[in-house]
Amino acid sequence: MMNSKEALVQRIATIQRELASLGAMRPGSLSEQYNVCGTPGCRCKGPKNPQRHGPYYHLNYTWRGRACTQFVKADEVAQVREELNRYKRFRALTQEWVACAVERARLDREQRRSGHAR
Repeated sequence: MMNSKEALVQRIATIQRELASLGAMRPGSLSEQYNVCGTPGCRCKGPKNPQRHGPYYHLNYTWRGRACTQFVKADEVAQVREELNRYKRFRALTQEWVACAVERARLDREQRRSGHAR
């Protein structure tokens, strides 16, 4: 962790700029699934080489305390993955911002104490 107050202030400003430039994001995870249907004699139930239907993509996340699932079209998968990565970056940056703010407050407290000790 940085110990210079000026370095902390600069890092927080850098984090704020990066957060402002992230763009569209969403939480969650993307899963790829293959399914078996109910049609008798379908290729997905073949006795020797069953070929399941898919892939189908599902986005799973929790929002306001509720589990949510959304289907994602195959042509939207790349965009959704980018948005998921941006959300992960958002979370990492905000955690780092809080860590820098806590360290800065600690340094401010130390500075006030050493100023009063004189």
